[in-house]
Amino acid sequence: MQQTAIVFLGPSLDRKIARQILDADYRGPAARGDIQRAVEDGATVIGLIDGVFFQECSVAHREILLALKQGVRVIGASSMGALRAAELDILGMEGVGEIYRMYAEGVLVADDEVALVFDPGTWLPLSEPLVNIRATLLRAERDGIITGDAHRVLLEAARARYFPDRTYDGMQQDARGLVDPDVLGRFSAWLEHGRVDLKREDAIRALERIREILQEREIGG
Repeated sequence: MQQTAIVFLGPSLDRKIARQILDADYRGPAARGDIQRAVEDGATVIGLIDGVFFQECSVAHREILLALKQGVRVIGASSMGALRAAELDILGMEGVGEIYRMYAEGVLVADDEVALVFDPGTWLPLSEPLVNIRATLLRAERDGIITGDAHRVLLEAARARYFPDRTYDGMQQDARGLVDPDVLGRFSAWLEHGRVDLKREDAIRALERIREILQEREIGG
């Protein structure tokens, strides 16, 4: 049987890099009904990475469950995929990566942890998801770039912003007067090479997992 992978991918990972990892039918962020259409188009494995949140109706649980019922493997990670996998893993959807783990364990609960705005033509992110900011601040503190107090102030500044307005520059601007200027300056310089893109890392893990599944199926016939 021909194995076909359809992957819903937007701002979490550059499409060129994705294709180097996995040869698949790549589509933009999934909206309501897109999983069902992927099944109708012959997908045997579906990778749900990016999906729409507030501008359109999000991917429904029911369409994922219908795909699973028809024998389609559904892998979720990074963004909308991590959310849905945490909700449906006990029913057969497979979650991959750190963000999925945090949702599954209740460390993260809010949808806006992974939400961002992006250019619809290029998929380039125009804001920073809170889950990436959390990981970046944690690394910065571990690297001795910021103090624990600065970490808490910066995180609260990011959380207080509506998700389309979350950027590292905006977060630092909101923290001025509450964090030592030298610490902010050091953090700003460190960001150029030290920031963490957890969504990108998990998207890569998901593609590697799908590649593994396809290879297993080819060997198994």
